[in-house]
Amino acid sequence: MEIGSFLPLAFASGKEYYRAAAGVARLNTGRAAIWHAFRVTGCETLWLPYYQCDTVREFLHRKGCALRFYHINDRFEPTDLTPAAQDAVLLVNYYGVFSAQRMAALAAQYAHPIIDNCQAFFAQPFDHALHVYSARKFVGVPDGAYVVGPGAEQFCASYPQGCSSDTAGFLLMRIEYGCEGKSYAARMRNEERIDAEDAMRMSVLTRTILDGTDYELIRTKRQANFDIAARRFRDVNRLDPTAFYGADCVPMVYPFVAEDDGLLDRLLANKHFQGHWWSYLLEELPPDCFEYYLSRYIIPVTIDQRYGETEIEFIRSLI
Repeated sequence: MEIGSFLPLAFASGKEYYRAAAGVARLNTGRAAIWHAFRVTGCETLWLPYYQCDTVREFLHRKGCALRFYHINDRFEPTDLTPAAQDAVLLVNYYGVFSAQRMAALAAQYAHPIIDNCQAFFAQPFDHALHVYSARKFVGVPDGAYVVGPGAEQFCASYPQGCSSDTAGFLLMRIEYGCEGKSYAARMRNEERIDAEDAMRMSVLTRTILDGTDYELIRTKRQANFDIAARRFRDVNRLDPTAFYGADCVPMVYPFVAEDDGLLDRLLANKHFQGHWWSYLLEELPPDCFEYYLSRYIIPVTIDQRYGETEIEFIRSLI
């Protein structure tokens, strides 16, 4: 028992969003959580969408998973997904704009669905699926992920305890220095740590922060900002992000599509720090598929809890 010495950072407690979930695994990263969920299913093969972060695919390959891949159409529906009886299927709640009803309808078609809610932290879990969540896309933490669903707690005791404080300084630097320069360099050191890690239990630091977070503020601000963006970008967006949207959605970003290859550079020059998602697909997929189109043109417009109508109007003016 340690008593005395210097005071640490102090946080509220008892607020962790998934603290009362029936069946929960607390892990270090979303990619590890997807692997863990696949492990819990006991299946032999996992189907992944082509439109997915390459770090997920690389992690699963590293773990020796048998993988197959499927395409999606412009309604984000699988087009060539034909799992066998012992195959699991990863279904992604892209951008966090698909309602639970929409995801449940997709999941009902398959025997072993895993719902990737890494972009939809507040999406409520439903029966007949395992659900994966990434904390750091919604909260200022160095890492952290959940798997929620039947049997999710299996195997967790066999994973080593994660530690994140050694590379978490970028969160403090962001406050004083902004997100460029030394803060960005420190953040990349944290990314390098995450990339090198195996599946681990959630760090004590991350869980402490998550246990003291104001989730209602995050929910209401993101929903309000998405509504503003949906109104202001409706006339210029080539994608309709509201097609499967519901009152339960709390998006990660507002997905904006303009067929303008120079738009991203203009936004970056004006300090809107977002990027095309998963541009590696431009080298792997044919130009006539929907995934190629998204990878080339999607702009994930920032709508998180730090901002409001002024910032969204500024981005609209740049576009």
